Amino acid sequence: MNICGYIPESINEGAGLRAVLFISGCKHACPGCFNPASWDFQAGERFTEEMAGRIIGDVKTNSLLDGITLCGGDPFFSAEECAEFLIKFKARCPDKNVWAYTGFTFEALMKRPELKQLALLCDVIVDGKFIAAEKDVSLPFRGSRNQRLVDVRESVRQGRVVEIEL
Repeated sequence: MNICGYIPESINEGAGLRAVLFISGCKHACPGCFNPASWDFQAGERFTEEMAGRIIGDVKTNSLLDGITLCGGDPFFSAEECAEFLIKFKARCPDKNVWAYTGFTFEALMKRPELKQLALLCDVIVDGKFIAAEKDVSLPFRGSRNQRLVDVRESVRQGRVVEIEL
């Protein structure tokens, strides 16, 4: 897995102050995507154990951070590697939350075991492809009206998609 960016502090990719990791690679190719350079799975640099440890350390020692966000690209195209990272992250930063952005719907993630593991490690998933015709810059933390802010734990508990309200 490659990453094509890392922002130690951001207020744009989820609630609160967050570290943001941009995972390289996406096959959705949404017209109007804000980051088409991230579609290439070889973009950026290899995500090493050393880099993962450094990022986890950054988040753990920054008491201002609420959590970490995985975006891209689409982290669910590198689900196994992202899940391995989040398992380590949650072990060292149990008080921090995890957001992830994906072009898949939450329902699709739950139907595919290889994607479900990563989904269940997240607290909030911003789901759905970006649709230029539904672009709405007034929406918090998403680009188009079809995208949802899914509360993962509550959705699993209730057996239906539960969106968070901001």
